[in-house]
Amino acid sequence: MSEQILIVGCGAIGGLFSAALSSVARVTAFYTNAEHVKAINAHGLRVAGKNPRTARIEVTDDPTTLKNTSFAAIIFFIKSKMTRAALAQLRPAFIGNPKLVTLQNGMGNAEVLLSVPNAIVLRGVTMNAGRYVEAGCVENLIEGKSWLGPARGTVEDVRPLADLLNKAGMETEIVVDPMGAVWSKFVYNSVMNPLGALMMGDNASRHNSPDMRALIDDMAAECMAVVQALGGTFAFPPMECVDKIRSGQIPLSRHAGSIALDVARGARPPKSMN
Repeated sequence: MSEQILIVGCGAIGGLFSAALSSVARVTAFYTNAEHVKAINAHGLRVAGKNPRTARIEVTDDPTTLKNTSFAAIIFFIKSKMTRAALAQLRPAFIGNPKLVTLQNGMGNAEVLLSVPNAIVLRGVTMNAGRYVEAGCVENLIEGKSWLGPARGTVEDVRPLADLLNKAGMETEIVVDPMGAVWSKFVYNSVMNPLGALMMGDNASRHNSPDMRALIDDMAAECMAVVQALGGTFAFPPMECVDKIRSGQIPLSRHAGSIALDVARGARPPKSMN
C-alpha cells in the first residue's frame, strides 16, 4: 500500500471512500468536525449498513499537521461552497504536484481546483450514497458506480486512482470527458434532491405516487432539454436509477437525497444541488 491518499471531507460519502480505500492505500482524512475526528482516531471509522466494518485511517482537523506528507492524490468530498476555502487551507501543505480530484456534486468544483497552476485535475461523480450517523460512524445507504476523467491531464493520469478504487470495491469507470457524467448526475440531483426534501425524507413518496412519478418525468425532461441546449451530453441516462426502481431491477432504498438529510439534521439546504 504505497499510495498515500488525502480525503478532504470524511462525512457521509468521504467516509465511505476513506474506509474502502484504506484497504488498498494509506489514507489520511482532513475534516473540520472535531468530535468526528476524535472518535475516528480513538476507535476507527465505523461503517454501518450492508457490510459493516471498522476502518483504521489517520484523520485530522488541523491542516498544518499535513505538512511534509507527499500525497499521490487529494480527493474532495465536501460541499461545493466549501471547496475554495478548503483548498486555500491545504495548499501550504502541498509537496510536489498531487493530483487534485473532485467527486463532489454540483458545479464549480473542478474550476476551483484548476486554479492551482499545472496541477493534474480529475473530475467525476459517484452514485454511492451514505449518511453521517454519529461521531465516528457513517452508514452506507446505496452502493453505486463512479465515473472519473481528466479535467486537466490525460486518461493515463486517471488510471492509477481508478484502479485503486476498483480494487477497493468502489466500481469506477474511466471516461475521456468527465462532463458527460457530471451532467448526468447534475440532472438526477436537480430532480430528485429537492423532491426528497419536500417529501420530508420519505423516499417511497417519490416513487409510489402516480402524480409524483409524472412530476419527476416532467422535471427530468426539462432538465435534460436545458443541458442539451447548452451543448451537454450524458455519460449515462440521468434517471437510470429511477427507471430501475420502477421496473423492480433494484430495490427501493430509504435514502431520499442529501438535501433531505440536511433538513432532517437542521442544516440549511445548499444553494447548489450538492
